Amino acid sequence: MDALNNLEPLLRIFWYLAIPISFIFIVQTVMTFIGADSGDGIDADFDGDLDGGNVPFQLFSFRNLINFLLGFSWTGISFYGLITNRAILILFSVVIGILFILIFFAIIKQIQKLAEDNSFKITSLLHKSGSAYLRIPEKRTGMGKIQVSINGSYKEVDAITDNEQIPSGAAVKIIKIESNNLVLVEKI
Repeated sequence: MDALNNLEPLLRIFWYLAIPISFIFIVQTVMTFIGADSGDGIDADFDGDLDGGNVPFQLFSFRNLINFLLGFSWTGISFYGLITNRAILILFSVVIGILFILIFFAIIKQIQKLAEDNSFKITSLLHKSGSAYLRIPEKRTGMGKIQVSINGSYKEVDAITDNEQIPSGAAVKIIKIESNNLVLVEKI
């Protein structure tokens, strides 16, 4: 602590911010990787939607405050000897702090792209083309099977037709969803 007390006041402020903020940032990062962080929102004791349910990023959050102060304090320490004008140093540190928030935002946006829903919904098959896997009997007298490629994987679905029999291997188009695993098709 004596080393910090001998510094110029502005540099001392940067160090007093950098040390605890760096520790908090490390704790936050470790908690994020082990899955212990419970959220990034503000808890309130009144009715209101401060979590921004549809908003992927909150501008005013504890995590963003830490990100800003981390960029601000370490920039101030790093450039203290290079930038002699203290107002420019503070302004530069603020800009870098804001840049830290923007970088965090960009990282979160990229991570959220990984959370894609690839669950199969039969309604997504409507008007898609496929091929008859098992022969489909004519005029709804029985069921066959078709194969359809959806989201990069093949799905087998029971199929019926209103027209003539569709042989195995024929190209078909789904024209109606009949039930959870049954579609109405026609030969292409």
